[in-house]
Amino acid sequence: MENDAATLYCPNCQAVNPLTNKFCQQCSTPLPQRYLWVVGDVSGVGSPGELLADRYLIINPSVVLDTTPGLPPQAPELDNTQAIRPYLRLIPYRLNIPQIYGIVHLPPGHSPSELLLLENPPLIFDGTEQKISLCSRLTDAWHNATSMRQLNWLWQIAQLWQPLKSEGVVSSLLDPDLLRVEGSLVQLLELRFDPATVPELAQLGEFWQQLVSSAKPAIAEFVEQISNLLIAGEINSPELLIAVLDQGLRDLGQTQNPSIHIITKTDTGPRRERNEDACYPSSGTLLSKPPNNALAIVCDGIGGHEGGNVASNLAIETIQQQVQQLTRLPADHVDPAMVLADLEKAVAIANDKISQRNDSEHRQGRKRMGTTLVMALPLGHEMYITHVGDSRAYWITRQGCYQVTLDDDVASREVRLGYAIYREAVQQSGAGSLVQALGMSPSSSLHPTAQRFICDEDTVFLLTSDGLSDFDRVEEYWEKEILPILNHGKNLTDVANRLIEIANTKNGHDNVTIALVHYQVKYTEPESKIQLVIPDTATIQVAAAARPTPVTSPATNLGQPTKVLRKKSPTKISNLPLTIIVPLFLAIAVFSLTYWLTSSFRGRFSFPPVVDSNPNTNLPTVDQPPRQQQRRSLNNIAPGWIIRTKNEIPLSTGGNLPSYTFLEVLDKKPNSELAAEDYEVFLDVCGNSSQSQPLGERTISIKLSQLKSWPIEILPSNQETPCNTPQTYSLPPAPINPSATPTNNR
Repeated sequence: MENDAATLYCPNCQAVNPLTNKFCQQCSTPLPQRYLWVVGDVSGVGSPGELLADRYLIINPSVVLDTTPGLPPQAPELDNTQAIRPYLRLIPYRLNIPQIYGIVHLPPGHSPSELLLLENPPLIFDGTEQKISLCSRLTDAWHNATSMRQLNWLWQIAQLWQPLKSEGVVSSLLDPDLLRVEGSLVQLLELRFDPATVPELAQLGEFWQQLVSSAKPAIAEFVEQISNLLIAGEINSPELLIAVLDQGLRDLGQTQNPSIHIITKTDTGPRRERNEDACYPSSGTLLSKPPNNALAIVCDGIGGHEGGNVASNLAIETIQQQVQQLTRLPADHVDPAMVLADLEKAVAIANDKISQRNDSEHRQGRKRMGTTLVMALPLGHEMYITHVGDSRAYWITRQGCYQVTLDDDVASREVRLGYAIYREAVQQSGAGSLVQALGMSPSSSLHPTAQRFICDEDTVFLLTSDGLSDFDRVEEYWEKEILPILNHGKNLTDVANRLIEIANTKNGHDNVTIALVHYQVKYTEPESKIQLVIPDTATIQVAAAARPTPVTSPATNLGQPTKVLRKKSPTKISNLPLTIIVPLFLAIAVFSLTYWLTSSFRGRFSFPPVVDSNPNTNLPTVDQPPRQQQRRSLNNIAPGWIIRTKNEIPLSTGGNLPSYTFLEVLDKKPNSELAAEDYEVFLDVCGNSSQSQPLGERTISIKLSQLKSWPIEILPSNQETPCNTPQTYSLPPAPINPSATPTNNR
C-alpha cells in the first residue's frame, strides 16, 4: 500500500509515520495499531488502501486500521441502538468477545447508514509481512489440538452459554464461522442476535456431535456422551455441563506435570516518599514450587501516610493465612466452585479486618485506609485470579497478552451498565475513580471478582499495581520483555527488574509492585479413555449457594452493592380507570398542601436555607447573625461544602439523583472550554435520607452554571449527614480520588 493513506498519526504529536513504525519518528511515542472488525461490509463505500470516513484505512471488506488512534472514535447513540448493548454488558467477558470501538456514518443513500467497529477481534497481525488475517475457526483447528485443549475450548463455550443467553446472543456460540481460536483462547468474531426461538442446550449438543469424529482418542467417547446427554435433555443446565467438563479436565490434568516459578518486586518509585504497596511472597523472593503450594498477591494501598501501607500489608497477611488450606488440597480433590467461594470469603475477611481497623481508629470518609488487591492461585491445571480495585492481572502466552481483570472503576461500570462504550467512558471526568477497594466499607458491600483459567501450555501471569499498568506500558512492552520467558527461557529476576525500571522511567508517578507467575507444563496424551461421571446435582446446588454473588454474571457483578437508577417511563394516566385517577389527584393535592405548609414553617425554624444563586452575594462576615451565616453563594463554592437536593434530578449519564440526596464538594477547577466565570465542580454522592433509595453515581462532574439551576440546599458544615458520618448509613463504597484520570486511576 504505497500511498498517502498508509500512514499512522502519532497520538502525541500528530506526526505522520509509516505503518511499519512502532514508535513515532518525531517524539518516540508508541504507535498503537488498532485493527478493527467491521460489522457489515465496506466494499460498497471503499476499496483496500482507501480511507473510510477520512480516518480508517481499509485493509479488506471487513477489516480497517485506525490511522488516528489518538482521537476518540465517534460513539453511537445508545438510546437508539439496542443492538450494541450486549457488547457493553458483556465486557466482563472481553477475553472471548470483542468490544465496541465506535461507528462510521456512511454517505447518504447507503443502507445501513452506519457501520459498527469492534476492537480486539480474533485477528492475527504479521508485523514482518504487514499482513492481517483471521484466527482459525475452532472447527478447523480442532483436529490438531491436544485432548486437554479440546476440552478447554468446550469448557469456555459452556462458561459463555448463560451470560450470552441472558443478552439474547447465545446463537453466536452455534455459528462455526464466528467461533475462532487463538492458542487456548476461544474468541467470537462478533455477536449474532437470537432468532424468535432461542437456542437451547440440545442444539449445542448437536453442534458438538460434529466434533466427535476428529476428537482425540482419550476424549472422543467422552465428548460423544456429553453431546447425546445434551440432546436428550439429561444435561439441562450450563452449571451441570461445566461440572461434567470439569471432571474430564481434572482427569486429563493428571497427565500434566506442571511447575510454578514466582518472583515479586516492589519499589517506592522516584516521586513518592513511602511505599504503600505490598506483595506476597516478600519483594525479591524467587520461588519454585508445585502448583498446589504457590500463591502470589499484589496490593496497592490507599490512604497516604495515614494508613495505605498498613492496609496493604494487613490484606496480604490475612489472605495468605486464609488461603493456606487451599494450597494443600490434592489436585483431584479440588472443587472449583468451592475454591472460588473460599477465595471470595478470604477477601471478605481481609476487607472486614481493615474496615474494623478504620472504625477502631475513628477514620471517617476519605480518611479511611484501604487497598486494591490482585492475586493468583495455581491449583493443578488451573489458575485462579481474584481482584478488587484497579490492580491488574495479565495473561501472557506465545500468542498474545491479555488483560484478564476489569478495573473496578467508574468507566468500566458505565460500560457494564450499557451507558457508554469504553472509549467514550474513559474520556469522562473521574472515569478512573475506584468504585470499590478493600477496607472502605463492610464486606456486605464488597463484590470481588474471582475467575479461573485452564492452563494447557506454558504461560506467564503478571500481577501489577497501576504504577506499571498505567499508560498501557504492559501492552507496549510485553512482547519485548515478558515473552522471552516463554520463548528463550529468560531469567524471571531479570524480567522483574526490567519491568520495575520501565515503571519508574516511563511512568514514575506512583509506587510499583509486580508478581510474575511462570506456569510450565509437560503434557502427554493419556493412553486410556477418560470416563464420564454425572455429578450429583445437589452438590452443584450447594456449591452455587456458597457463592451468593456469581462473578460470571454482568448483571450482578457491577462493582456496586446497590442498583443503579434507570430512567423510568412516565405513567400513561390516560389508560388508567377513573377509580384510580380520582384518588390519585386527591393524593397529589394533599401532598402539595403538606409541602406548602412545610415550606412555610421552614422559614421560621432552623431548617437548612435555600441556596442563594445571586452572583453578587458574598460570603457572610463573622458579625452577621446565625441565619445569615448559612446563606452562601455558589460562586464561592469550595471543597468540603455539603449540598442536599430538594427534588429528583436527572443525570446526563443516565438515572436520577433522588430527592434529599447528600453531595460533598470535592473540588472546583477552571476549564478552558468554559466561560471565564464558570468552573467544573466535582461532587461526591454521599447518601440519601431514605436508605431504600438506591444510588448509582458516586462521583459527578458538573458545570457551576448548571449546578446553579439545580433545586438544592447548602447545609451547615456541622450538620450530621452521610458525608461526615458514613458508618450510620448503608451506602456503596465511594470512589477514591475522583479527580484521577483514566490512565492514572488514583
